[in-house]
Amino acid sequence: MSGDTSAPTITCTAPVNIAVIKYWGKRDESLILPVNDSVSVTLSSEQMHAKTSVTANANFSCDRIWLNGKEEPATSGRLASCLASVRQAASSLKTPSVPTVWCVHICSENNFPTAAGLASSAAGYACLVTALCKLYGIQGDTSALARRGSGSACRSVLGGFVRWHMGNMEDGTDSIATQLRPASHWPGMRVLICVASDTQKKTSSSVGMRNSVKTSELLKYRAEYSVPPRTDTIVKAIEERDFQTFADITIRDSNQFHAICQDTYPPCVYMNHTSHSVSSLVHQINDYFGEKVACYTFDAGPNACIFLLEKYVGLVASLLQHFFSDGSSEFFRGNVLELETKKELLDALDVTSIAGGLKYVIHTCPGEGPEVLGEEEALLGKDGMPKNVKV
Repeated sequence: MSGDTSAPTITCTAPVNIAVIKYWGKRDESLILPVNDSVSVTLSSEQMHAKTSVTANANFSCDRIWLNGKEEPATSGRLASCLASVRQAASSLKTPSVPTVWCVHICSENNFPTAAGLASSAAGYACLVTALCKLYGIQGDTSALARRGSGSACRSVLGGFVRWHMGNMEDGTDSIATQLRPASHWPGMRVLICVASDTQKKTSSSVGMRNSVKTSELLKYRAEYSVPPRTDTIVKAIEERDFQTFADITIRDSNQFHAICQDTYPPCVYMNHTSHSVSSLVHQINDYFGEKVACYTFDAGPNACIFLLEKYVGLVASLLQHFFSDGSSEFFRGNVLELETKKELLDALDVTSIAGGLKYVIHTCPGEGPEVLGEEEALLGKDGMPKNVKV
């Protein structure tokens, strides 16, 4: 690029991932190294994704970032750490595509609520790292770089079913994510994201996690005794497409995670009344059928992620609408679904209706990892400034 003073604009999307074996607790805060392995399912980018454009220019005076239309600080915190890690990796290349001394402009947006317990940071940092690596010409594994922004982001750089290995090295070089199986491995798997709240949560995941590490005895027990056998079991269930075992482990790990949140001092309360009602509904449906028809997991927020097989989507969706909708015509989003009713099941359920308890439900499925888009999709103009900024 000798003689040039500007770089091309790179635009990517990256998906959300939902952990079925939770990441909760760091053994190293600066390197973001976890106390246990975690396993997740990457969701389709068609319904939920982060989108990021990056460019560099010799004439930019400083690094700048705009998130969802608003400029945010770019010189401190996780963003700065992540950017520094990518630049360091680019500096080790014989000939980076772009000089690492040039400042960058970054514009990112999510098509779903930020900081509401919907894994927005995972998608955001996975997208950022993917775009920056493309800008600098970095190839190979990028999960360790994404981890420096947000731990769970390392799982969103891959599609399908993913395992984040906690690793043992002090420098974190072996704390990476690997794909267990692509999304196509389990074509019948479907996901219902039940949004009880799309506002920012009171206790951030970072703060809650730090407090849990300091004060929860249950966290230490889980990391040493619960997670290792559960991880082996659910990996085998994914390989064999064994939904009964997958569902059982997913529910148990979610419940234990939130027990740790309650065991934390002061407690981190992420679930609400609707959350508990949704989980009760799932258990009652499973009891009615005498097998696991669906399973739930909750990240650090009140929103349930329900995994289920395709043949049960219409039935479970209709029950969610019956008990938790306020009658809105936009209650269901994402993939089209056909509602199915079963009066005998409805009569057998003991669930208190909470009208408006769920704002909406997103119907989606497992999907692939980040995708590079064309120039016409860029969020930055030719001058390196955002095309859309909130005043």
